[in-house]
This record gives sequence, structure tokens and C-alpha cells, in this order.
Amino acid sequence: MDKTQTLEEFYKKKFNWVPDTIRKEVGHFNVFKLDDFVGRNARPIPYSRKDYYKISLIVGRNTVHYADKTVNISRQALLFANPQIPYNWEQQDEEQSGYFCVFSRTFFHNFGNLENYAVFQPNGIPVYELTNGQRTDITKIFERMFAEMNSDYIHKYDVLRNLVFEILHSVLKMQPAAQEQQHAASASQRIASLFFELLERQFPIEDTRQRFALRSASDFATLLSVHVNHLNRALKEITEKTTSEIIAERLLQEAKILLKHTGWSVSEIAYALGFTEVTHFNNFFRKNLETTPTRFRAV
Repeated sequence: MDKTQTLEEFYKKKFNWVPDTIRKEVGHFNVFKLDDFVGRNARPIPYSRKDYYKISLIVGRNTVHYADKTVNISRQALLFANPQIPYNWEQQDEEQSGYFCVFSRTFFHNFGNLENYAVFQPNGIPVYELTNGQRTDITKIFERMFAEMNSDYIHKYDVLRNLVFEILHSVLKMQPAAQEQQHAASASQRIASLFFELLERQFPIEDTRQRFALRSASDFATLLSVHVNHLNRALKEITEKTTSEIIAERLLQEAKILLKHTGWSVSEIAYALGFTEVTHFNNFFRKNLETTPTRFRAV
């Protein structure tokens, strides 16, 4: 897997220049037409993490590789990418069109936590296929982004934030009501939010010398200054899963990513994920997937 791509590297690769706004505390935002980056001679996007957020409207047949999943786009879709999860997409049709916007975490500083939205969570749904009507509505939002970027309005970046939120809420409304997780603010939700922040802070694993340290419910409970039973109840209420189940699912997801997209040995991956013995990692993997890491990698 390629190393994490920064916003600076994105601009240098695509345009051979870097906007000054990237280095400012206000954060960075920009919007592009996808047509300018695809075509017969376009180079495939490497499978890697990026240190920025990206929302893409992709029109055309494509295959998206996201974390440990593969999704086929038959016609048109929205793709949400975040710094925690690697991704790429492969063109299946020569004719491609659409839009995408990129923005840094600091662009939304004090304007909301993007990780609260399912589309930007590691186990969320990153790809949404669209009807023609939905595609038209999303296209209009991207066109408004272009209009704002080219305007002299002093508060245009506030408008652009609102347009990003408009896309987010438009997509979340596409889900069946049973899948929506818009819980009212509560103590349980606050604890769950802090837990997931601590969990995700340990990712991505990009070096064999890294070590996944917080491995148990009690580890998290200690840092959150709550009893482990209180943490379990809160997460069960919000996610319907236990603390241990959530940690195991996230570890398994990262393990599959590292096995498929790095050249690290199984023992190196086991160490980075916090397993003291490679046999413990093999047992964990076999318990959850009914296969060994070596066999999984070979498929």
C-alpha cells in the first residue's frame, strides 16, 4: 500500500503547485470536475490513505476498493473518503464524468465533527448509488460550490461548509429510517463518541514499528474515567455491540487491509496490531473469518 497522500502531494502531483490556504489554520477546501482527471490516458489512483477528506460524484461504471471491501458502481454514485481508510477506484468505462471536493479536517474546526456522520466512519457506508434524479440534485450542489469558489463573497467558505453538509444530509436521508442513527444527545452518545475518537486515533497503521496499544474495554474505560460496565452499557445502547466486539471488528478490518495491501510479514502485522504472539493473531483471525491470515492473503 502506498504511503498516506497529503493535500500538498495531491496538488503537486496534479498541478505542480500548492495553494497557500493549505498552510493556514482556517483549513482548506477546493472543488474540481472529475472529467479533467479521467480518460484513456489517466493513471489509476493508487490504493492508499489520504490525510484529507474527499466527496466524489462519479458517473460511469467503476470498481471501488475501500478498506477491506470492493463495491461495483453500475451507473453513478457518491464516494466518501476519509483519512482513516485507504481506497482507490478503477474505471470500467472509458467515458467518465462527475465532480469531487477535497477539504482538510481543520476546515470544519468548530463547525462539527465529521466522524459523527456514518459516511465518514470506518464501518460506515462509503458508496451510495444514485438515481438520475438524485444525481441531478447532487450535481446542482457541486455547481453551487464552483459558483461560491469563484465569488468574492467574504463568507463564501461558510457557504461551502453548508454545501458539504447539504450533501451529507441528502445522502443520509436516502437510507431507510431503520438504518438512521440520529440519536438525541445523551451521556451514552457522548461516551460512545469519545470512545470512537480514542479508537480511531490509533489508526492508520503505517509502519511496522507502530503498536496498537488500547486493546481492551478496560484500557478505554480507564482513559475515559468511567467504569468498564458503564462503557459497555453506553456502547451497547448506541451501537448494539459490546466494547470488545467493536475493537475486534476494527482490528480485523485493519488486519485485512494490511494483509492485502502491504508486503509486511504476518508476524510484523501481528506485532503492529498489538498481538504478543503471532499464534494469538492467527487464532483471532481464524475465529472471526474461519481462515488463516496466510490463506486470506493468498486469495
